[in-house]
Amino acid sequence: MNKNISLTASTVTTALGVGRSANYEALKQSRTGLQKNGFAGIEFDTYIGQVDGVDDVILPKELTDFDCRNNRLAELSLQQDGIFEAIEELKAHYGAGRVGLFIGTSTSGIQQTEMAYAARAPETGELPAWFKYETTHDVFSPAAYLVKRLGLCGTVQVISTACSSSARVFATAVRHMKAGLCDAAIVGGVDSLCQMTLYGFNALQLVSSKPCCPADVDRDGINIGEAAGFILLETGHQESVLSLLGYGESSDAWHMSSPHLEGKGAVQAMQQALACANLEPAQIDYINLHGTATPANDLAEDQAMMTVFSGKNLCSSTKGFTGHTLGAAGIVGAVFSCISIEENLLPVSLNTQRIDSKIHSNIVLDASSEANSEIDIVMSNSFGFGGSNSSLIIGRPA
Repeated sequence: MNKNISLTASTVTTALGVGRSANYEALKQSRTGLQKNGFAGIEFDTYIGQVDGVDDVILPKELTDFDCRNNRLAELSLQQDGIFEAIEELKAHYGAGRVGLFIGTSTSGIQQTEMAYAARAPETGELPAWFKYETTHDVFSPAAYLVKRLGLCGTVQVISTACSSSARVFATAVRHMKAGLCDAAIVGGVDSLCQMTLYGFNALQLVSSKPCCPADVDRDGINIGEAAGFILLETGHQESVLSLLGYGESSDAWHMSSPHLEGKGAVQAMQQALACANLEPAQIDYINLHGTATPANDLAEDQAMMTVFSGKNLCSSTKGFTGHTLGAAGIVGAVFSCISIEENLLPVSLNTQRIDSKIHSNIVLDASSEANSEIDIVMSNSFGFGGSNSSLIIGRPA
């Protein structure tokens, strides 16, 4: 990239805990956040990555029209790691109209609609008066909430490309910055648990009844999780520890829900990211895999990895920690990449016991065996339904 895009602040909230510190400690200790399903209305066996305390979050009084699980999760994340204060400083420096907001989500506040339909009038079927579609269910809801909550008046965009949503926001933000439409950007993502997602993936026979085990010979599906996170982007920040070195995107449109068998779209995204960063594959110290733990997806990603990296680079999936957080998976992977570099941490592929013999990537099962590895540059992969793929490269500035 022509400009040095600095990552000046970040936060993440997942089933591992609220804020970076809780997530770092869990990654370091190889401790999962997955738990036996207890989500309201779900009547099949699975494990989920549920964030504690979401129901206790209270939105500001003037924003109660936005009250839904998804926006409460966004608010909970906004309260961590000094990110709210960092955004205030960003506004003071650049002006509220020059700070862009780019948010990824897949289901937004659809749970609010589920609750509304359950509360319909028995005789007329009329939805309850408290239901407000535009400020809760609508895909733009989290961005509209954050604009008002943060006092922004600049460029705003929501990306909804399934599981690549909050990875694609980085590329979108950089393009807006290069075009002169904003001087800095808040990028992030939020996706919360709901019945539609859990039952939908179960109907596709993609949900596991046990803790997911990416790349394992006995893997049989995903665990759905929820998460929220934000990263601040600025141009050439002198005190920045990390930079967005490159990004790649592709849309192979191979199938509505299945990846290309040889991972061709994933190959394109990873190769574009490397070219954007002007890096060779050998310069990537660690790859945070998409690694959903479904038989087809893990195999397709491995095919792509072998095409680009030839099986030498260290890699792992962190879905065994958090579950698959769908539209928030990209921001989770990005913040975990930052943590990996800053703490020199290699997350293991949690729950993976025996790697499938058809998978040949260099997957980390025991971080202690790689204790001397220096992590300066990380790639994070996010591959979604419909062949919407994104790869990010984050590293120490040159």
